[in-house]
Amino acid sequence: MNQSSQDPSGVGTADPDEESPNMIVYRKIEEIVTSIQDETEGVPIRTVKSFLTKIPSVVTGADIVQWLMKNLAIEDPAEAMHIGSLIAAQGYFFPISDHVLSLKDDGSFYRFQAPYFWPSNCWEPENTDYAIYLCKRTMQNKTRLELADYEAENLARLQRAFTRKWEFIFMQAEAQVKIDRKKDRIERKILDSQERAFWDVHRPVPGCVNTTELDIRKCRRMRNPQRVKKSVYGLIDEGQSQSPVHTPSQIARKGTKADVEKEIVFLNSQLDRHCIKVSKVAESLMSYTEQYQEYDPFVMSPEPSNPWTSDDLSFWDLEASKDPSQQRVRKWGFSLDEALKDPAGRDQFLKFLESEFSSENLQFWLAVQDLKRQPLENVAERAQEIWTEFLAEGASSSINLDSHSYERTSANLKDPGRYSYEDAQDHIYKLMKSDSYTRYLRSNAYQELLMAWKKVCVSLGYAALCWRFPGSAVSDLVNYC
Repeated sequence: MNQSSQDPSGVGTADPDEESPNMIVYRKIEEIVTSIQDETEGVPIRTVKSFLTKIPSVVTGADIVQWLMKNLAIEDPAEAMHIGSLIAAQGYFFPISDHVLSLKDDGSFYRFQAPYFWPSNCWEPENTDYAIYLCKRTMQNKTRLELADYEAENLARLQRAFTRKWEFIFMQAEAQVKIDRKKDRIERKILDSQERAFWDVHRPVPGCVNTTELDIRKCRRMRNPQRVKKSVYGLIDEGQSQSPVHTPSQIARKGTKADVEKEIVFLNSQLDRHCIKVSKVAESLMSYTEQYQEYDPFVMSPEPSNPWTSDDLSFWDLEASKDPSQQRVRKWGFSLDEALKDPAGRDQFLKFLESEFSSENLQFWLAVQDLKRQPLENVAERAQEIWTEFLAEGASSSINLDSHSYERTSANLKDPGRYSYEDAQDHIYKLMKSDSYTRYLRSNAYQELLMAWKKVCVSLGYAALCWRFPGSAVSDLVNYC
């Protein structure tokens, strides 16, 4: 498709960055999609008869998977489904039965997107466009194009946001409905589904991946503002000025080889980033705060008293006691880190591992932790001792390492340092966390500690309890414990 012919301003512009990373991906996907639609070698597109109706221009998900395996030399159907789902997530083909843009290897029906709506056209629709689309849907066949719950909520929110210009939006939607009614019924049905799929990409169903929020695309838009299409319906946004004052003074120069190499390094670094929505971060932070608030003396008043604001040191005695309180025992269940940070929790976990004849894992982990705190002159000797005890052939406490960690550790010991065992320690930690720690939380030993309220009462001391609860009955003290 000619990019300049689709420019909403009507002015043809040069495309200096046609070979940008996202455009290279789009072109490759579009080659595959074009081949799939080939009349002779592609997937047969057909009209399927259903009860009292016909479903035009569809293919099945199984047909697409088989074509991908045959023409892309893929042996595993799961890999073909993965590639197909990535293509569907960009909106090149879509299911006609729901709004989830993924590929299934079954008889589900799919329809190909019109090239006009392909992502390579750099669409960036505004909320006014989305409002026109939803408003138009309410004017059409309500039984076939009824708004989903989230769409109805979006429409109500947009109507409140665009109160002053809603009449203009309504008039645009009404004009488009009149034009659509002049088209053939089957053609109109196909176009409606393609337009719906376009908005499933740019305004996805809650919980689905929004492929338009990728950093790589935003990065390209910032460098190429002339390529961004502000309106899917050809409307010029009212906030955009066509004054020469806002026109770039010079055409952006084409990037040099060094610029491209820097951009590749930057984009590769972005691939490893975990993009999390702010709502998820806030939810996780609230959950963490609620979980740990009873362990913060500044937030919740600790029992028997707050040592930060009083002269009573019973709380510190309790925390240092080898007989842990029920509160401390509960904290061990939060994570393996919490169990290992507490000396009593570490001892209890070690006893459990000894009962399972796997205590060498924790002993190795503790030895590596101790190595990190050793004076520099003792590091080489201590590192060799750890190797002899846990990793050497015929070691007295041999541990089970994967080949990659073993090779990395062997190479590190040629020049031993405090962090020579980092890979091995990380492997053993993950092994304990996923295997031994989960069994420990379900074990009788840990459950008995949770229920041992008598130990809490003994560690607190009867006198401290009487000072905290003057005049309380013995039963009240027991209930407190």
